[in-house]
Amino acid sequence: MRLTWVQPEDLLLHAFVQARAEGADVDGLERRWTDAGGSPAVPVSGAADQPAPPRLRALAAELLGAVDEAAPAMPFDLAAALDRASGVDQRGGRAGADLADKVHGGWLGRSAGCLLGKPVEKIPRAGIEEILRDTGRWPLDDWFTAEGLSADVASRWPWNRRSAPTSLAENIAGMPEDDDLNFAVLALRLLETHGDALTTDDVAQAWLDNLPGGRVFTAERVAYRNLLEGVDPDRAALERNPFREWIGALIRADVHGWAHPGDVSGAMRSMWADARLSHTGAGVEGALWAAALASLAVAAEDVQVVLDDASTVLEPGGLVQVAVRRGTELGRSDLTDDEALDALHADFGHLHWVHVANNAATIAFALARGDGDLGRSICVAVTAGWDTDSVGATVGGVVGAVAGADALPQQWISPLQDRLSTSLPGPSQLSLSGLAAATVALSEGAR
Repeated sequence: MRLTWVQPEDLLLHAFVQARAEGADVDGLERRWTDAGGSPAVPVSGAADQPAPPRLRALAAELLGAVDEAAPAMPFDLAAALDRASGVDQRGGRAGADLADKVHGGWLGRSAGCLLGKPVEKIPRAGIEEILRDTGRWPLDDWFTAEGLSADVASRWPWNRRSAPTSLAENIAGMPEDDDLNFAVLALRLLETHGDALTTDDVAQAWLDNLPGGRVFTAERVAYRNLLEGVDPDRAALERNPFREWIGALIRADVHGWAHPGDVSGAMRSMWADARLSHTGAGVEGALWAAALASLAVAAEDVQVVLDDASTVLEPGGLVQVAVRRGTELGRSDLTDDEALDALHADFGHLHWVHVANNAATIAFALARGDGDLGRSICVAVTAGWDTDSVGATVGGVVGAVAGADALPQQWISPLQDRLSTSLPGPSQLSLSGLAAATVALSEGAR
């Protein structure tokens, strides 16, 4: 067995990339690694092709510590973000049946977008297009299918192994288990227990009590390992964590927003307690932006207004703000989808496929381009080809909440069968309408 996302030799090359992004000089440390025989190739997935021998693994562990000293991860400053959020707070949000319909729409849209992206997760944009053309579904406007897929294309671009058996048009029967939805359910349970008193210690304990270690990835797995090694939750994101500005915290944001309809500051405070367990810097800021999107989506009638208002919480000139601004500009431009995505990839294609910046840009692009149409929005998000299920989930959650469940097209909703599978403790299947009702109860209790 090869345990991914935690071995020193697999983290080190990513650590060099993150350190350089923060302006640190780690050339000497990298030379020590390559001079000793270490590979300079940054792993695309959770592990290099070959495990390191004990000598190199020990050196990698030593160098990881040295990288932490050269580019120490710093906690995210929430206060400045809250100051920016004060201008868009709409405290009180929506009440009664209207709120219930919008929150239900959020859960449905999140599930549909995630499900659409699941079979092509890890497949690049060119591969997704080739699959769709080969099956007669380009441009994407329906669920992926293996029917008509040639053996040649299938071998060149294999489906996501875990997801394909439950996420193609011919086999969908409810929302299958996925970390993007596991985290949403866990956030709901955390807020039911702790409300606005939620702390990072509470989140850490909930992870250890509820999440299988094998179903968390990248920064979350590093933080999980740090917790098991006795690192304090306040520092779990900061030690030996080259993934601290990736997308993992952003995917945990929606319920924090839905539970605070129109209360952007409240949503951000709640999300901050969650996000800082595994992320910092742009990783936390992207999560706060996603929480703002979700909070505003259940208190607004226009996706474009939600996108513009949520963007005001971002640090001007910061990595996430630049990405969101660029995605929004391209989404509202006269460029074709292909031309706009070419530009997006030209700007952000150097980043890992699960970095927060390229995926935040994709979310903003899809929201702007889709303009409230659920199918159009999630399809263009997924065909962008980075973290397909996660961006599909966030985009679907925003569009679904703005529209409300009753207005969503059955093409995307009926296959969900009001059923969500989960690997969390308790029942293995949950009702999406029941989860929505529980979320509404949280928001009503917060008023």
